[in-house]
Amino acid sequence: MTLKWMAVVVAAVSLTACVTANLVVGVRPGGQIPLVVNLFALTVAGTAVVLAVVAELHDRLNDRVSALTDFLVARLNEIEARTGDRNTGFVEGYLLNQGREATVVPLGRRGRGAAER
Repeated sequence: MTLKWMAVVVAAVSLTACVTANLVVGVRPGGQIPLVVNLFALTVAGTAVVLAVVAELHDRLNDRVSALTDFLVARLNEIEARTGDRNTGFVEGYLLNQGREATVVPLGRRGRGAAER
């Protein structure tokens, strides 16, 4: 059960218990539920409703981010498939015209300061 539906169930049970207790005690002459009990039940129900709304908004936002990510990945794959690696031929032709092999220079470590090199 997701957080949203658990919050909805808690709110429904809290309100039902509050209303039922007030009706049962209210039928008797002179009976009254303490104000603290009613406020506690209403606070629990209100908090649960707010939590359910926030959970629903979080789910919607998560769905939108997932859809946007899927769209972006598909678009980037489409762009890559369309363009290919056009620079490969240029670099290879340039190196062949120079008549020498290209030297490979390893990059230094990332995240280290200049003092540690």
